[in-house]
Parts: sequence; structure tokens; C-alpha cells
Amino acid sequence: MTEIISVRFRPGGKQYYFDPAGLTVAEGQSVIVETGKGLEYGVCVARNAMVEDEAVVQPLRPVVRLATERDERQVRENRGKEKDALRTCQQLVARHGLDMKLVQVEYSFDGNKILFFFTSDGRVDFRALVKDLAGIFRARIELRQIGVRDEARMLGGFGICGKPFCCSQFLDEFQPVSIKMAKTQNLSLNPTKISGTCGRLMCCLKYEQGAYEDAVKRCPKQESFVECPDGAGTVSSVNLLKEQVKVRLEDSTEQPKSYLTQEIRVVRHGKGRRPEGYEPPPQGELDKLRTEEGERIRSGGRPEGPADLSQVLERYLGDSAQQQRQPDRGQKQGNRRGGQNQPRQQGQSRSASQREQPQPAQAKEGQNHKRRYRPHHRRRSGGGQGSQA
Repeated sequence: MTEIISVRFRPGGKQYYFDPAGLTVAEGQSVIVETGKGLEYGVCVARNAMVEDEAVVQPLRPVVRLATERDERQVRENRGKEKDALRTCQQLVARHGLDMKLVQVEYSFDGNKILFFFTSDGRVDFRALVKDLAGIFRARIELRQIGVRDEARMLGGFGICGKPFCCSQFLDEFQPVSIKMAKTQNLSLNPTKISGTCGRLMCCLKYEQGAYEDAVKRCPKQESFVECPDGAGTVSSVNLLKEQVKVRLEDSTEQPKSYLTQEIRVVRHGKGRRPEGYEPPPQGELDKLRTEEGERIRSGGRPEGPADLSQVLERYLGDSAQQQRQPDRGQKQGNRRGGQNQPRQQGQSRSASQREQPQPAQAKEGQNHKRRYRPHHRRRSGGGQGSQA
């Protein structure tokens, strides 16, 4: 067993094992470690732990010391120099007319080396650029060409899911992703829907691939010939997430019905001819495949309980809901008639109640106004003050 700590040099970068050399390093604590490029500043992402000797690449580099305030100040100065170096290099790139896009600049901890990351569609002859940069910064200059995925990791951003890029948050290394994964997961093959901001297939397609491959083993293929509780038929579609299939029955002209995978019995996988001499089993044997959950799915999957809103209100609010709603309905009808809404006594007719209750002046004025109003096409052309000769 070997004692190690995990150190990361950049946010979202790869983790490296180092020998703590007798030091106890807490998670999130800054350290100075020895690398092949010299002393480097990093952050511990996993404290002291014991791992198998086979999991460590020997020789294991040691931790020099815990980062001091002076080291922190030097790192902040290097971050400020990186911004100036990026602007200077961009100006030189434009002057030389090189087809390259600068992404990021990294200063070594001691400042003796500067690393420039760039992207380009092809090879770039940057020898003249390196000479100019070395003459300005008086340090070792290295230009490294990276891919679009590494560019997205360095720059960061938000994906279509609304969360930060996985590559800039927790992915240590990129996993191979293929279009076959999108087909297995029944996703749209539209490049705009399955591609990330970098223009490549989204890394998250790899996350659930194992679960989909396991579901594919349990579900039949499309166009398979199966037996289900209602008879024999052909699978028209497969839902891997719900592990359901739609079967088009042979002796029925209705729409395909949904069944769970445990409710069907596969006779022929995939496309092909119907087995010769096949005879459907008796209905009693097919009924053994039926389940209560499958019946609920075929019936629409509606939850149990009152479907009408009034029944729900009566159930939770009682009769008070009905009593509150009836006066509101009567008040609206009374407003439409132009009168007040007064409850009638038992045995009293509608006409008697209307005679006893005098109509308000507003209602009468409104009625007179309605009587005086006539559409313009029904007015007589002569005999009035406003008539034309």
C-alpha cells in the first residue's frame, strides 16, 4: 500500500497523485509539489489515503511544502501577468497573420516558462511568433495546440441543461462518445440536439449508456413477434425507459396496445418470417401474463379519485364550497338583469317578488337608454333636427 494525496493544478483539470512525504494535507488546502516542469502550485482535492501499489505510477513525486502567504501572493501576480501576455500574443498573431485562436495562457509557478494554448483547423508555422514572444517576456515559450473539447473545458460555460459544463466541473478526462449511444437511447439524431457547445457529441451521453444497454437486453427488438395477454402480434415501438412495448395485434384492427416487458413472451426476435406451424396458445395461458400494473397503463394510467373538480372541493371543503358558490352565481345573474339579488320566500312566485322589489333608478335609466337607442340604419332620413335635406 502507498500513501498518496490527489492534487489538481487548474479548476476542472486532471487529478494527480503525489507523495505527502509525512505531511497531513486537508482537502482544499494549497500545496507546492515537485513536477517534471519544476515546482508547481496546486490544490489538494483528496486528503491522505492508502491505495494499492498497482494504482500508482512510480516514481511518485513528493509534496515540497504547504503553500505559504508568499506563495499565494506569487500565484496572484502570475494570474495578472497571464492576462497581459494573452493580449500581447493576440496582437502578435494578428501582425503575423496566423490562422490560430488563442485560448489561455499559463505561467509556471517560478515564472520561468509561459505556455500558450491555441486552437486551429490545421498546422500553424509559429516559429517567428515564438521568437517575438521570447524577446518580449524573456522566458521559455511553449505553444500547444488543443482541441475544441479542451477549449470548452478551459473557457467554461453553461450547457443546454442550464448547468456548468461537466468537463470544467468534475470530468478528469474525456470519455469516447459515439453516435451509436444516441441511437441506443432513442434520441433525436439532430446534431443541434445531441451536440454540446464545443460542437462535439455531449459527454453526458456516456452517463446512462450502461443503463440503456441493460434495458435493451430485457426488451424485445422492434418488429418482433410476441405473445401478449390479448393475443399474438408484432412490436411496433419500444420504450426503454419505462420498459414498455406497443404491440399491433394480428386479429385486431385497433391501435397498438401498450404492455410491460414482463407481460409479453417473445416468439421471434427482430424482423423475419412468422415461425412455420405456429399456433397461438389458449387464452387461459395468455391471461397468466396479465398484471395489474399493465391494466392500469392500458386504461390510460389515470390516478384513482374523483375526476370532477366539484367532487374534489366537496371532499376537502365540504358543503361550504357549494354554499359559497351558489350566491356568487345568483349575484352574477342579478347583475345581468339590472336588479338586486334578493332571495325569494317559499311559495312566492317570481313575478310577485319582482313587483314587491322596486327597480333601482340606474336600472330604469339603463332600460330607457336601451329603448331610445336605435341603430343608424333604422333611423328615418327626415323629420329630425339632424336630418339632411
